[in-house]
Amino acid sequence: MDVKRLRLLREFADRGSVGAVADAMHITPSAVSQQFKVLTKEAGVELLEADGRRVRLTSAGQALVLRADEVIAAVERAQEEMAAYRSGRSRVRLAMFPSGATLLLPTVLDRAASDAIEIDASHLDVGYPDAPPALADFDVVVTHRDERTPPVSSPRVRVTELMREPLDVVVSRNSTLAERDSVSVTELADHDWISVEGGFPVDDVLLSISAITGVAPRVTQRMLDFTTIEALVAAGHGIALMPRHASRHPGVKPLELQGVRAARVYEALTRPRPRRAVTSVVDALAAAAARYGA
Repeated sequence: MDVKRLRLLREFADRGSVGAVADAMHITPSAVSQQFKVLTKEAGVELLEADGRRVRLTSAGQALVLRADEVIAAVERAQEEMAAYRSGRSRVRLAMFPSGATLLLPTVLDRAASDAIEIDASHLDVGYPDAPPALADFDVVVTHRDERTPPVSSPRVRVTELMREPLDVVVSRNSTLAERDSVSVTELADHDWISVEGGFPVDDVLLSISAITGVAPRVTQRMLDFTTIEALVAAGHGIALMPRHASRHPGVKPLELQGVRAARVYEALTRPRPRRAVTSVVDALAAAAARYGA
């Protein structure tokens, strides 16, 4: 079987449609379909089947994708070794959510440089279910989830837990709550909240607070930028949940939340058999995260 056609099949498994594969690989949809016909003939069994107006992988197709992962990983490791002989350096595509990048990326870049690894880093802030598909475009995806959410379970994804970061309640320095160091979850039922969009760990904890108090948090604003959230809190427009290491605004006071476990878990996602340089970057991420404790 041709490796290029196996790569196209893996792209289909990652992206979900012939059109998306064509866009990613810069070829026409008809060319993709033709390559799938050839691969089906090579396999001697149907790899795709109709699903309404679309197509999906058959059981055989899903099994072949797993083997394609292994073949492509072996080829990439061989290419990496040859590239290292030529230039002495390897390249790794790394995607991280912004606050995690702020915390870990400087240290990771330092260690990667000493290991002769070039990192092409990008921001990627998506909900936890949307993180694994990003491996179609990146070698390492650093994501985060609420600690109650189970980790990804897929034979095509390796999950490395990096750290647990507590979530604190931040209040304005002008608030009467700012005189304290902690606050009970039951005391927050009647406050205005500023939160992130649904599907992110911080908002998941708000749902837990709702379950405990029996009162749905009154969310008045939703932002994805923690700097903006803290500015609104400092100005007295509400309270918010903030990851402990992301809180920096001098106008807010972090309070430890009592009555509910509140934290987000950092994870590094890779393919099951990553290249040596990819493994080194994951090790660097773990070492950087270790500086902040459990």
